[in-house]
Amino acid sequence: MVMEKYYSLSEASEVLGKSKETLRRWDRAGKLSAIREPISNYRVYKKEQLSLFSDFLSGEIIDTVDNSVTPIKGYNVLELFAGAGGLAIGLEKSGIKCVALNEIDKWACKTLRENRPNWNVLEGDIKSFDFTQYKDNVDIVTGGFPCQSFSYAGKRLGFQDARGTLFYEFARVVKEVNPPICIGENVKGLLSHDGGKTIQGMMSILDEIGYNVVPLKVLKAIHYNVPQKRERLILVGIRKDIDIKYSYPEPHIKIYNLKDALKKGELYNCDVPVSAGSNYPQHKKEVLDLIPPKGYWRDLPLEIQKEYMGKSFYLGGGKTGMARRIGWDEPSLTLTCSPAQKQTERCHPDETRPFTVREYARIQTFPDNWKFEGSVSQQYKQIGNAVPCNLGQEIGYSIVKFLNEYYSSLSKPK
Repeated sequence: MVMEKYYSLSEASEVLGKSKETLRRWDRAGKLSAIREPISNYRVYKKEQLSLFSDFLSGEIIDTVDNSVTPIKGYNVLELFAGAGGLAIGLEKSGIKCVALNEIDKWACKTLRENRPNWNVLEGDIKSFDFTQYKDNVDIVTGGFPCQSFSYAGKRLGFQDARGTLFYEFARVVKEVNPPICIGENVKGLLSHDGGKTIQGMMSILDEIGYNVVPLKVLKAIHYNVPQKRERLILVGIRKDIDIKYSYPEPHIKIYNLKDALKKGELYNCDVPVSAGSNYPQHKKEVLDLIPPKGYWRDLPLEIQKEYMGKSFYLGGGKTGMARRIGWDEPSLTLTCSPAQKQTERCHPDETRPFTVREYARIQTFPDNWKFEGSVSQQYKQIGNAVPCNLGQEIGYSIVKFLNEYYSSLSKPK
C-alpha cells in the first residue's frame, strides 16, 4: 500500500511560493481548502490539490523562470566582509569579476587564496584599508556587514554618528569608490533590530552619501536553486544620478530538497564526497536516535522531552530546530556555524550525526572542488556564515541586468 503524501502548511507555502497567512486566508475563503488532521487539527494538503492549483508535480516541475543575462561589458565588484567566498563565487558565475575582497578572518582568507590564487585578497580589519584607488573603477560594492546598534546623536542618524560600526565602514567604502550600485546583505532579523531603528539608520546613511535605497526585500534561498530554508535581507543602493530601476531576481518555481543536495541529480553530477565532520556526544546521540526523519523534539517520549529540553520545555514557541532530523524530501533548515549545538541540530536523515563538511558545503551550493582551510570547526564556521552560491548567482544576474541598462543608457543620444 502506497501512503498518500500530505503537505503541511509550511511545505505548501514553499511549494506555492505563498505565505502561510495567504494559505490560511484561501482556506477560510474556500479558494484552496485544507484538510484537517484528526488529532492535531493542523492544516494539511494533498499532493493532488497542489498539482491542480499550481501545476506542481514533485520532482517533475517545469521551471519557466530564467534570470540569466549576459553582461554587455566587463563588470567588476569590490567585496567587503567576503568570508569564504559564497557570494563571490555566485557573482563570478553570473559574469562579474572580483577586483578585490576584504576579510578579517585568516582562515577564510586562506580559503579564498587557495581556491582563487588570482583574486586580490585584502586580509585584515576593514578600518585599516583605503579604497580610493578603486574610485569610479568599480561597478559594484557588496558586503555582508555584521548587525550592530547605532548611537543616536539626534533625530536623524548621520554618517558620522555611525562611526565605529562596521556599517559605517561599508558606507565609507561606497562613498570612496562611488559605484553605480551597492548591495548589502544580512539576516532577516536586521529589520526588527533595535525596534527597526538600525535599518532606518543604515538607509539614512546611504541617502546621505548619495544613494537611493530600493525597497527592502528578504530573499528565500529555496526560491533560488538552494536546498535550504535560508533567508537573507538584501539592501540595494542606487547612485542618485542614475534613473534606472533595479529589480530583484524572479523566484524559481522548482524547490530542491536534501536529496538533490547530497545525491547525484540536477544540482550535482555525483553523490556528495566523503569528508570529515562532527559527532554528537553519546547522550545526544541516544536522544536523536529516537527522532524520525522530518521529526524534532516533540517526537520524543514525554519524559525525555522534559529532560532534554529543560526549562525550554515550559516556555512558549515551537522551537522546531531542536533535536531536528532533516528528511530527504525537504530542504534543509538554515545551517549554522556549529552543527552540533543544542538549539539548532541538523541531523542526517539516515545516520545519527551532524552533516559533514562537504554535506554542509553542498547544502550551501558550494562546488565540490572548493576547498576550505583550517580545522573542521573553522570550516563549518566559514560555510555556515556564507551566502549560498546559487543565491549569489541569481543576485548577480539581477545586478548585470541593471548595469546593462545603465551603460546602454549612457551610449544613447540625449
